[in-house]
Amino acid sequence: MRIRTGFEIIYDCPAPVPMLLMVSVHPSRRQDLETPDTLHTDPVIPTRQYLDGFGNICTRLLAPAGRTVLSADFIVSDTGLVDDFAPDAVQHAVEDLPEDLLVYLLSSRYCETDRLSEFAWEHFGNGPTGWARVQAVVDYVHNHIIFGYEHARPTKGAFEAYTEGLGVCRDYAHLAVALCRCLNIPARYCTGYMGDIGVPVVGVMDFSAWFEVYLSGRWYTFDARNNRPRMARVLIARGRDATDVPIANTFGVANLVGFKVVSEELPDAA
Repeated sequence: MRIRTGFEIIYDCPAPVPMLLMVSVHPSRRQDLETPDTLHTDPVIPTRQYLDGFGNICTRLLAPAGRTVLSADFIVSDTGLVDDFAPDAVQHAVEDLPEDLLVYLLSSRYCETDRLSEFAWEHFGNGPTGWARVQAVVDYVHNHIIFGYEHARPTKGAFEAYTEGLGVCRDYAHLAVALCRCLNIPARYCTGYMGDIGVPVVGVMDFSAWFEVYLSGRWYTFDARNNRPRMARVLIARGRDATDVPIANTFGVANLVGFKVVSEELPDAA
């Protein structure tokens, strides 16, 4: 399948503001680009890119005073397959995990394992392990949190999502990641595009959050917000939580006045 993907983000800045953006398609999907994933700026602003410690593409720029429009519009090819399903995938003992995965067992800014560990073990500790344990976490989070954009706030972590039972896709992901880590399952937060392709209900398009867990020697995708295998995910970035993968970090006053995201299936090329 072919997917038209992109965004338009508009800022009004009273003075020049340095920005750090994470809006480029992840290196693991670069070979799938049919057209360049190019960041356009209006006015034209010099930009430079680098790879962060998690392997994500970051872009630096200095937005001038006044209005700045950031946009991209590109086509990416996709298999059209839904997320892998592997019910026999097993959980690794902590002592057998590779050292570079241990960070995904630890508490982080939005995934407070120390505050959720007792609940996690009481609720899931006597059940099955591996894939079934992760799915039990996903089922719980999916049913526990009521979705609503009015419930979003940038300071909310997994523990508050748990106590309030309200949130958006990032809150579902944070709570599921935190609970999996409490249960000694490496889990990492993901952000990217996921249009309403192959599902009957079409909502407002936004950047999406999901998560991955490490089982049977590889990473698998789970989605506590939707709780069903989905197609057409286009990964932008992975990290410990939303701290590591923000769409934009602005180092000064930058008023967001416009925001649009597109991810839609295109006809096959002739």
